This record gives sequence, structure tokens and C-alpha cells, in this order.
Amino acid sequence: MNPCIIIPTYVGSKRYKSTTDVIATYDHVTPLTHQGELPRCLQSLIEAEITCPIYILVAAEQGIEAAASRKIAEILAAFVENLDLRLIDHEVLDRLNLRIDALGVSGIKEGVGLSGYSSIRNLGLVIAAAGDFTECIFIDDDEIVDDPEFMEKAVYGLGKLTKTGVPVLVKTGYFTDKKGNWKSSQKSAWYNYFWRQGELFNAWITKAMKGARLSRSNGLYGGLCAMHREAFIRVSFDPWIPRGEDLDYLLNVQMYGGDVWFDNLWNIRHAPPTIRNESQRFRQDIYRWIYEHRKLEYAKSQIDLIQIAPNSLDPYPGPFLEHSIGRRVFLTALLRMIGRASDRKGYFRAALSAQREAKAYAEAYCDRYYEFQIGWSQSLILLASDPLTKSILSGMIVEPRTADPFEEQA
Repeated sequence: MNPCIIIPTYVGSKRYKSTTDVIATYDHVTPLTHQGELPRCLQSLIEAEITCPIYILVAAEQGIEAAASRKIAEILAAFVENLDLRLIDHEVLDRLNLRIDALGVSGIKEGVGLSGYSSIRNLGLVIAAAGDFTECIFIDDDEIVDDPEFMEKAVYGLGKLTKTGVPVLVKTGYFTDKKGNWKSSQKSAWYNYFWRQGELFNAWITKAMKGARLSRSNGLYGGLCAMHREAFIRVSFDPWIPRGEDLDYLLNVQMYGGDVWFDNLWNIRHAPPTIRNESQRFRQDIYRWIYEHRKLEYAKSQIDLIQIAPNSLDPYPGPFLEHSIGRRVFLTALLRMIGRASDRKGYFRAALSAQREAKAYAEAYCDRYYEFQIGWSQSLILLASDPLTKSILSGMIVEPRTADPFEEQA
């Protein structure tokens, strides 16, 4: 076993920002003037006695990349004496891109970077490949490791065969809240009648928690995901999925002949900021599900892919992959306009998205992933064998400091 941990952290000029960019929109962003959740996460890794290399990927709002890198380096400096931390920022990415061009694999540049959930995770996979790691473990900066056996559980079963001879190459665990609850807290309000994500998810995970330790999964947490080298060299994330890149990865793995496994003994505490722009998040979900449905429909024309029947993923997310998804999101947007009137305009824009923009986006990009995927394995193998790429992706060195990190500012 030779694992690494990848932690993306998102930095902006302010915590919440309205934007029409469905790719570079994140659930939470830490302002330059705040420490955010990253120090808490790193402290929990110290307490769990994590010793493997930890790569911090700095996803910064355009125009503040240098300031964001300095801010994260300042935070990391207080932890480098106890953790093996590596900083990956825009300067590292620029050098990597030059090397990618020099090696003639520039086709992967569009989907590897520091903007957009999938591109960031793909950068993590390139780092893991170049670093000769056998396991790549993703967690997020708003999570806390409470289990001293976290790493042992993370790599449990990876690279091994089940009793029926099926390889375990990708696995996920589950999130808990501060009370240890692992079910979704999404309310089953009347205005979510056509959008019962939380209820359907809970039906699936309740069954999975009662089953064998490892079972085939219907979901994947990007913030608690472990991949064996054989998987991340072979299958990439889809750079054109607006959000839900983790669940989408499960679909990608299945289309290319694999499976994602659920480990009901592996967990992490998820403690995100409480303020969210729900209508903006819903707008991304609209793009996500309409795109997902169209992508799977397009896959039916590809003879080398395994076809995925939506009902094979019931109770969740199967219903959201059906032909009825356009009607489902439109009716939900209209009901939320009534039931959540405080953001009526936001849901009105979301309703329009269901009718027009999201469908146009899906039609324009649904085939791009398959083209991107064609060159993925060959590109990663080449980058992983290149000494200069290895040097670039070893990350920036952060010097330790004795003073406490800067004070939280309003």
C-alpha cells in the first residue's frame, strides 16, 4: 500500500457569489479574509496520525490566484511539522501544462485543472499517477476525521478480489453529521414532491448499512472516495458535469466495466458552512441531471460501453436518470417558487433552465467526455513515467512556522 490524500480547497473574494458559470460554482468558498474549515480538517488528520502525503489543491477565483496561494500556504505552515503536506496551486498547474504540451498530450488539458469539481479531481488523479501512489483518497476541506483507523479502513479491500472474483478498485464510505447521523437531512416538503432526493437516498443507504461491509454502491461521495491505481489510470472524471461529479464517476466506472463499492464501516464527519444559495444549487442540479440523462442516452450509440438501465440504480439515483427528468425538474422549480417565495426569482430562473439552457448544454457537451476518455490512460501512463512531471507534481514546499495562523477576520 502506498496511498496519498487529495484535498481541494476553494478560495474566493467572498463566501457566496451569484454566478451563471455552472462549472466553476461551488457549494462553499472560503474568502481570502477567513481561515475557513481547512485548519480544522488538518488538525483532525494530525489527531488521526495520518502519515501519508497530503496534497492541498488550491481552487481560486480568477484574479486572486496568487493571494489565495499565499493564504493557504500560511495556513499549512502551522501544520507541516506534523503532516506531510504538498501545495498545488496555479503556478504548479502552469508548469504542468507546459510539460503536457511538450509531451504531446495536450488533449487532457481541458479536463485537468483548478476550476470545476471534475477538473480538480482529475488533477488529483494525475498527481497520484505521477507520484507512483497505489491508492488515491479524496476528502474535502470541510470534513473532520474522527476515526483513528481511518486510513486502514480507507484502503481495506482495495485491489483485492471479492469471493466471486470481482476486483474492488473504487470504494466510498458515508458522511455523518456532528451527532453521528448518516441519513440525508433533506426535508420531504410538499414542494419537493417530484424531487425526493433525500428520501430515496435514505432508502438506499439504510439497506446498504445493514448489509455486508462491502457491497455494490448506488452512490459515491467525492469527499470520501478511495481509488486503486488500476481505476484512476483507466477512468477519469467528466469535466463537463456541472456538479455531482462523484456520482457521475460511478456511472463512468460502470460504463467501462467496473463497479463502485460501499464500505459501511468507513466514514467521515461532514461539517460544511451553514449558509447556501439553494436556488443556485438547484440550478446546477437541473443542469446535472438533464446532462446525466442525455449522456447515458448518447452512450447507447457506443458499442464499446456497457449500457446502464436507470432502474438498476433504484431507489436512488435511478428516477433522476429517467426520460421524465425534464418534467420533474420543471415542476419542482414551479412548486418551490410557491413554497419558498423568499427566492422566487432564483427558482423562476431555474425553471427556465429546465426548459432551455440545461437541455442545450446537455446536447452540446454530452459526447465530449467519451472523446476525452479515449486518451486518458495513455496520457497518464506517459506523465507518470516522466521525471520532470514527477518533479512538478511533488508540490510546493511550505516552510513551518511557530506562530499561530492569522486571526479570523470578519
